[in-house]
Amino acid sequence: MKLFGITGGIGSGKTVVATELLRSGYPVYFTDLQAQHIIHHNPCVRSQIELLFGSDIYQNDHLDRARVAELVFNNPQLLTRLNSIVHPAVRFDIQAWASKNEAHDFCFVESAILFESGLNTLCDAVITVNAPLETRIQRTVMRDNTTRDSVISRLKNQMTDEDRTARADFHVENNGTKEISRICLDILSFCRNFAD
Repeated sequence: MKLFGITGGIGSGKTVVATELLRSGYPVYFTDLQAQHIIHHNPCVRSQIELLFGSDIYQNDHLDRARVAELVFNNPQLLTRLNSIVHPAVRFDIQAWASKNEAHDFCFVESAILFESGLNTLCDAVITVNAPLETRIQRTVMRDNTTRDSVISRLKNQMTDEDRTARADFHVENNGTKEISRICLDILSFCRNFAD
């Protein structure tokens, strides 16, 4: 079994691509979704987060994400400490998930911060999904019902497309001119060639 990472900046369409691969029968680990599950249901992770932020950081059994975001926004050291709790737990979870899916030829790990979190080291190869900046901004404004300024602020905290592409083994353009199913066929063609 080969494990392929799928990454891309906000609004690039990486999750749409990964969802299409899942629909096509390939196992996909959605890192954001699984990280949220771990944060809420892993007692060790939860207790460490409570030690970091205080026992009231969980309200009605859910992490107060808005408060966490506010606390870490201008405090890189606090964000680093939070990541040092969550990232290793996610990494362990991916390894367990991959073991359960060894019968498949290809499996995929979808993550916006694949390189930043070091999860790329678990992957045999990394695919990045790119889209023009303005397209990404418009998609995110519509998807998240937010403002352009808010999206631009989030973009400033992410790795650039150029950096991701330079580090990736393969990249696809999702600028709206090619159907997602065709993009997935290109990805699967790369995966097959890589595996041979």
